[in-house]
Amino acid sequence: MKYFKISALLFSLSVLTGCGNYGFTGISLPAGTTTYQVNYFQNDAPLVEPGLERTFTNALADLIQNQTSLQLVTSGGDITYEGEITEYRISPTTATADITAAQNRLTIGVRVRFYDKNNPDGDVNQTFSFFYDYPGNVQLVGAQKDAAISEILERITQDILNATLGKW
Repeated sequence: MKYFKISALLFSLSVLTGCGNYGFTGISLPAGTTTYQVNYFQNDAPLVEPGLERTFTNALADLIQNQTSLQLVTSGGDITYEGEITEYRISPTTATADITAAQNRLTIGVRVRFYDKNNPDGDVNQTFSFFYDYPGNVQLVGAQKDAAISEILERITQDILNATLGKW
């Protein structure tokens, strides 16, 4: 029994140390990558939501900080994220019999350019978007709007991280 426990421990240690720069989040960092920078994302959407660019930039930087071992820098990062918010749109998705919206959709789209100094083949230039549906008789203001934006940005930032560092 003692032999089995020691074997299991050694096997577990060899598996964990063999993973290198791979974490349980699915993030794989090239050797030598220790820093990242997130440049300010301008809001170029036709309909501008004030403060959305700051909220998005901070959300992306925070997610990377929380899910990787990388250090945030203001310039000269091993990997760089930049881009712009290209879409902020509210549109009806379904209608009622009296020709009013039964459900509306808030959609946010972000164009991202990702550069990796240690792996230029991994550079990404892609648009990410997500949406939030809400009842047509509800105004998207205050806490409801904050919750909608938060949910959308959580999804978009995770998709960006997966596409750039997770390679999902």
